[in-house]
Amino acid sequence: MATDPAGRAGEPTLDPAALYREEIYTDRKAGTLRVLVPVTRDGAPDPARPTVYSGEAQLLTNMGPMPISFDIDATNLSDAVAKYAEAAKVGVERALRELMELRRQASSSIVIPPSGALPPTGPLGGGGKIQMP
Repeated sequence: MATDPAGRAGEPTLDPAALYREEIYTDRKAGTLRVLVPVTRDGAPDPARPTVYSGEAQLLTNMGPMPISFDIDATNLSDAVAKYAEAAKVGVERALRELMELRRQASSSIVIPPSGALPPTGPLGGGGKIQMP
């Protein structure tokens, strides 16, 4: 799909054997349900490949809304709607773990200034701009 690094080298082209039609459903309250229906190169449904169901929601943070995407293991639209809440919970938990890991990495990183960036220190090192001859 779009994340394939081999496809980035040349001109962007669509793989006619991997086409999907996107359908979006929402109740305008909880979130969005995205359905990717596999299709042939002519646009007809492709029953040989599975339909992909994913959900989208927003997590409100002090920095503003953070979009959350998550897959839903479902076989049809009704099943996806029924499993939305549990999949959203798992998606939010995953996003929170990722945020905590990013915070941990940021707080434990050591910043080392480049050599020569610090002024000399000590009783004779000074550090001011006045030079004695």
